[in-house]
Amino acid sequence: MSATAPAVAPAVPSRRVAPTTTTTTPGRERRPAATPPRPRLHVVRAPEHARTRTPFVVLCMGVLAASLLGTLLLNTAMAQGEYDRFALQTELTRAAQEEQRLAGEQAQLESPAQIAAEAAAMGMVPSTGGGYLRLSDGAVLGNPTPAGADR
Repeated sequence: MSATAPAVAPAVPSRRVAPTTTTTTPGRERRPAATPPRPRLHVVRAPEHARTRTPFVVLCMGVLAASLLGTLLLNTAMAQGEYDRFALQTELTRAAQEEQRLAGEQAQLESPAQIAAEAAAMGMVPSTGGGYLRLSDGAVLGNPTPAGADR
């Protein structure tokens, strides 16, 4: 005898067959009445209710309104910044013109002719001889003479 396992047939799903009933008719033999097989029934879930689009539409409208409002605020802020920049640029131009005017006045007041005229108006006279003072030891160099002494 061999020790081989018996061959197993593949499993085939079995169908439930409704029990058959036998009917007898007078004068005939008994034979089973054929009933059609029962259809396979399964539980069907109720159809899902279609979701409303209202929240999505409200969300889209909110995003659109927020973006439009953001754009409006950004545009307004940029316009205000431009007005501020223009005002500062105008003020800078005025300050530059004032600086040029003051530099011109200073150059005029520093001219040698203007300094001599102002000195004469204060009663000063030009010096004919020059002398120098050495600060390290306090020595007087040159031939200094008092102004107006030669007149």
